[in-house]
Amino acid sequence: MMHRRNLLRQMAASAGAAFAAPWFPGISQAASGASGGGPKRVIFFLQNQGFDPRTCIPAGMKNSGSLAKAKLPEPIAALEPFKERLHIINGLHGLHTSPSHSAFFGALGGYRGDDGAPPLGPTIDYELSKVLPQTLMPHLCIGMDSMENMKAKPTVANLSASGAGQPIFMQSNPNHLYQMLYGGISDGDIRKQHEARSSMFDRIEQLAAADGKSLPMADQHRYEQYVKGFHDINDLRGRLGGVSEHLRKFAPKVDDRYTKPQFETDWHDVLLDLGISALKSGITSVLTIGSGRGEIFGSWKGLGVQEQGHNLGHMEQPDNPIWIKIRQYNSRMLVKLMEQLESVPEGSGTMMDNTLIVYTSNNADKQHTTGATWPVMLLGNCGGIFKTGRFTQLDGKRPINALYSTLLNVSGVPCDRFNLSDKMAAKFDAGTGPLKEILV
Repeated sequence: MMHRRNLLRQMAASAGAAFAAPWFPGISQAASGASGGGPKRVIFFLQNQGFDPRTCIPAGMKNSGSLAKAKLPEPIAALEPFKERLHIINGLHGLHTSPSHSAFFGALGGYRGDDGAPPLGPTIDYELSKVLPQTLMPHLCIGMDSMENMKAKPTVANLSASGAGQPIFMQSNPNHLYQMLYGGISDGDIRKQHEARSSMFDRIEQLAAADGKSLPMADQHRYEQYVKGFHDINDLRGRLGGVSEHLRKFAPKVDDRYTKPQFETDWHDVLLDLGISALKSGITSVLTIGSGRGEIFGSWKGLGVQEQGHNLGHMEQPDNPIWIKIRQYNSRMLVKLMEQLESVPEGSGTMMDNTLIVYTSNNADKQHTTGATWPVMLLGNCGGIFKTGRFTQLDGKRPINALYSTLLNVSGVPCDRFNLSDKMAAKFDAGTGPLKEILV
């Protein structure tokens, strides 16, 4: 029984990435509470090892002002044509998250995080997934790492959480993610694997439900959670099958980058494509991308970068050819996200008109940081709600929680403070409510 229980735990955790929550919250939990003019979707892109402000703030810009006549630094130069949609923010802090190698869940949760420590509460991406317009899969997390890590650990949980002690798993193997999203409309081996996996999940759900009744009462609740995991993954499969004709329009083409990748960046690229397809098809409204998966690892050999993992964090980022390549790669991904969403009409505009992209790091400004400054870039104005084409320098007295409170407020959920008690706020937050400096 113990062996079987451990097997179920592993499978349920892996399947958990499908719903972006450990126990697979159903579609009913994603309330359509977004107010008019608010974002319809939000993308979080976190690069590990920190985000040095000198790699994003134009030279000579020390005070808040327009970006119109400024030249963006080389690492984010790909965003130059999109400056009117960009807002660079410096001066938020994350001192209370105690980052070192990473703030882990604390980066999106706004609380203390540590390696191997469970999350202390829900993260902002999950909270937004509950209030943005309903989708089949409210929240999708993808993680990019070295090829070895992505193959050995196709799912990990380091950045997102649905509650205290409830981590959300991210998908790192694009073949698994493709099969989950589009296996039911595929042909050949992908279809055969999907049907075999579906049959296995159905059978496991039936067997597990029967076996659980013989467990001691103390273990039955936990076992029921595993059973519910398989039930909900089967339910998702059915709901995706119900919109199969719609999904055919958005499924990416499977090529050698999936099955015969030359570098890890081949998998990074197709993971991004799958994330974009999930947004464009309406499968999800919140996408979280973890480059480095919220840890100190990561590899970019496809960019000609031979150094990887922890060593990258001990290198200065400004004027460093290695970090310029990595940050430029990120910037090209941001451009692709914007261009793809811009290509899809929505309402009187496009999907990008109703989308906010939040780019930052899971570790403030650098490795071994105190978290005293935590740079963020926003892309998109969501119908004129956010100021764009600007650089804002804050005074360092408001935490990243204030940004997350802002995101909830513009999504129709009044929130003076996000994951910050009055006692903690008295020490770490000089204000309350949204960041007025970034709103129109």
